[in-house]
Amino acid sequence: MCGVTGFWQPTGYSEEQARQTIRRMADALIHRGPDDAGEWLDAAAGIALGHRRLAILDLSPAGRQPMVSASGRYVIAFNGEIYNHLDLRRLLEAQEGAVAWRGHSDTETLLACIEAWGFEETLRRSVGMFALALWDRDTRTLTLARDRLGEKPLYYGWQRGVLLFGSELKALRAHPAFGGEIDRDALALFFRHSYIPAPYSIYRGIHKLLPGTYLTINEVQAQGGVTGRPVPYWSFAQVVEAGQRQPFRGSETEAADELERLLRQAVAGQMVADVPVGAFLSGGIDSTTVVALMQAQSARPVRTFTIGFHEDEYNEAHHANAVARHLGTDHTELYVTPEQAMAVIPRLPTLYDEPFADSSQVPTFLVAELARQHVTVCLSGDGGDELFGGYSRYFRAYSVWRWLKWTPEALRTPVGSLLSVWSPEAWNRLFSIGSRLTPPRNRQTNFGYKIHRLAEVLTARSPEAVYLGFVSHWQSPAKLVYGAGEPPSVLTQPEAWPPVDDFRHRLMALDTVSYLPDDILVKVDRAAMGVSLETRVPLLDHRVVEFSWTLPLDLKIRGGQGKWLLRQVLYRHVPQELVERPKKGFGVPIGHWLRGPLRDWAEDLLDEHRMREAGYLNPQPVLRMWAEHLSGQRDWQFHLWDVLIWEAWRRTVAA
Repeated sequence: MCGVTGFWQPTGYSEEQARQTIRRMADALIHRGPDDAGEWLDAAAGIALGHRRLAILDLSPAGRQPMVSASGRYVIAFNGEIYNHLDLRRLLEAQEGAVAWRGHSDTETLLACIEAWGFEETLRRSVGMFALALWDRDTRTLTLARDRLGEKPLYYGWQRGVLLFGSELKALRAHPAFGGEIDRDALALFFRHSYIPAPYSIYRGIHKLLPGTYLTINEVQAQGGVTGRPVPYWSFAQVVEAGQRQPFRGSETEAADELERLLRQAVAGQMVADVPVGAFLSGGIDSTTVVALMQAQSARPVRTFTIGFHEDEYNEAHHANAVARHLGTDHTELYVTPEQAMAVIPRLPTLYDEPFADSSQVPTFLVAELARQHVTVCLSGDGGDELFGGYSRYFRAYSVWRWLKWTPEALRTPVGSLLSVWSPEAWNRLFSIGSRLTPPRNRQTNFGYKIHRLAEVLTARSPEAVYLGFVSHWQSPAKLVYGAGEPPSVLTQPEAWPPVDDFRHRLMALDTVSYLPDDILVKVDRAAMGVSLETRVPLLDHRVVEFSWTLPLDLKIRGGQGKWLLRQVLYRHVPQELVERPKKGFGVPIGHWLRGPLRDWAEDLLDEHRMREAGYLNPQPVLRMWAEHLSGQRDWQFHLWDVLIWEAWRRTVAA
């Protein structure tokens, strides 16, 4: 794992000044690559590439980047891993004859394949996660590319006649041409989702490259300061459509066999490294499946890591410990105090580089920090919820829409008002009494908040509108952000959605192209790379993803429970009783902390005068929510956390 960056100044530059600039840009990413640094410049063409290296494969100087191809035509700055690169080498040698390899890095493999097969064909044959910049010295074209599911980030955009690009925004900010104008429309999207969805970023003119695409910019375009449109080399929509058209026809046992085969293949490929490898283990279905398949293919105990909390509502460490004992892993756990968790909060603005308010970013950073003390690479269980129907909101949204279809609109508002009469805390107390009679797997956390969220979506007129309501924090963010007009996103453009009939399946597809790359994978990447830890996600091997979309919905969701087929694979390795329990998520008690130890910090950030002076937010709804939250009348923790993260970022990074 590494950090890549660069710039293209078509009018040319002073080489010495440009070298200082590219080093400064690369050094802004030192956390992503503390082991080595490099730069490559062509003053006549105006191009500069920078790289920070976290050495995972080929720790020798033969793996240094930016790397020039054997012919000298191509130069690459690469971030990520190509898990099948040895297979690609063998295939290339079979087709082209002996190759004079300089080392055994996957970066060198990519360059050799690009020279032999071309860029797009190489991407199609590659299995991995990556973001890269490739310069063609013959044609003077720059190509930027990102992996299929969006595990690795890549930003780009023109600023004052210079094309800037890099793994994180902090690298772009290090260039003197960077303007830093806040995009108010993107800010409105942030308050809806708690993250900024691609292709937008917090800065006007700076974009995120979409997953599964590449962008080629030629010299004529560069002279005109334009980039063109990204080109897909892998289409998730086509994967979904193909899977629906040609579904899996085998038995349930055959489906479980094939899923296990693909997962074993993915896990085995992602365990390859020249440095120590471990895994995050929460004790839930996804991470336990990954660890079980790691241990089944390892001659020694796998290193596993868990964060525990003293608050029972947020703690799953004892479940992870039981799983670790059963599998025989070398397990490390750390019970975190509120003080340790809150100490992370001041680091969030610079760690995430743009406003990002998924509060599980705090424990994610802590477990990454714990793991980095022992390993350099960690496998993660992310992706199972989106592929196999694990989120409870799929069931809630589906049930709500079925009810709304038969409910007159005149009744919806009164019902919503009745649900809002009681505070979330009162609903939680009531639910805690009734939950004693509920099967453990059907119990939910934060029930009162979900009831109030339900009340907000009762006026929806389509199933997609119901879901947008469920995943939105601020329902009308353009009214909160001065001068904003909320731009379209994947959730508001039904013409771009994969053709899936069942509502729940459609929501899984939408999450895979929105919530997964823009929230979950961002959270894990920035937290882990903040401590120079590489993370790998076996469930997002594109072969697993493609197979999952051939599966009928009843192999994913059955009996009101998701991940049915994934569970069948897991039960072959771990007793069912060790993993069957209510899903808690991975969070911290932000709402409680805001009323207690974080109150002074929050009140400083919510100062009405400073918010008005900045001119971005209307402080009135914010202050009303703050007063209601402090009194216990309402639980506004998620809305307030969005505002607090924005204000902290604005004062720390944007200042």
